[in-house]
Amino acid sequence: MYRCVALLLLVCGASHAAMLFEDETILDITLAGPLSSVIDDTTEQRQRAFVLSADGKDIDVAVRIRGKSRVELCDFPPLRLNFSAGAARGSVFDGEDKLKLVTHCKAAASYEKNAVQEYGVYRIMNVLSDLSLRARLLRIRYVDTESPDQEPAIHYGFLIESDASLAARLGASVVELRDVSKAMFNRQHLALVFVFQYLVGNTDWSLVRADKDDSCCHNGKLVRVAEQHYFLPYDFDMTGFVRARYAKPNPRLRLTSVRTRRYRGYCLDEATVRDALHAVKAHREAILKVVAGLPLLSAKEIKSDSAYLQRFFDRAANEDKLLREFGRRCLR
Repeated sequence: MYRCVALLLLVCGASHAAMLFEDETILDITLAGPLSSVIDDTTEQRQRAFVLSADGKDIDVAVRIRGKSRVELCDFPPLRLNFSAGAARGSVFDGEDKLKLVTHCKAAASYEKNAVQEYGVYRIMNVLSDLSLRARLLRIRYVDTESPDQEPAIHYGFLIESDASLAARLGASVVELRDVSKAMFNRQHLALVFVFQYLVGNTDWSLVRADKDDSCCHNGKLVRVAEQHYFLPYDFDMTGFVRARYAKPNPRLRLTSVRTRRYRGYCLDEATVRDALHAVKAHREAILKVVAGLPLLSAKEIKSDSAYLQRFFDRAANEDKLLREFGRRCLR
């Protein structure tokens, strides 16, 4: 069950989410097609015809690689699934158009675990607010039709809610703007996002447009509900919680490890940030429950991940001290 934080101006209402993201169970699928050609096509990134099988239904889907840094870093980069109109009718993918699939990146087991951990970060944000991107965990059987003698590979991955499903669920518009100011945003939600990013140890985000991008913001989606804007974060592989093997802290921050937390939110009034901190603290048990329920991770790894989050809650016990840190670090 996805929960709303009381401090938000919007409250939970009827869900308009696609059924794909209403279920939190692991979805088993088979993805069969010219996998080698797709993965090797890092330049043109052309779509190729695949068949996706789920719950006894076969669905024609076009697949290509996607992404920026992970295309360069991963042997098995993220994919985009493009469903033609009506192709998925009657299936769990009914109504979907284009979906982003986060994959296991490399063959080593630690990378697949990173994908599961990243899924967990999306779930943590879902615990804090319905104004967040949903994800669905998959167990994927990859069949490369170009290598018929090769055994299918099975890996975890996850899908990210599409713009269309997100907009329908929230009654929102997904917008692209070159520049933003904090005055445009719902401050309660913005403060909640700032504290969430600190909780999971994320410094790889910004409300400023990146040099090579045409629109704001880095690793976040902008949505407009009524007359206010909201920043919905995504891409958490560089967080201290996930700590992907390729993850490095932003050199401009002069941090020695992605595990080191750094507050990167804009300066807001202390009362608003304090309310956001209260909201996160109030959901401690639900947040730790997300981690405890992640598959594939060993008991030792779950203990380590839980301990990383618990250190935030230990620090947050002294609210005044932590808020002073936020005040020193916030962007003006």
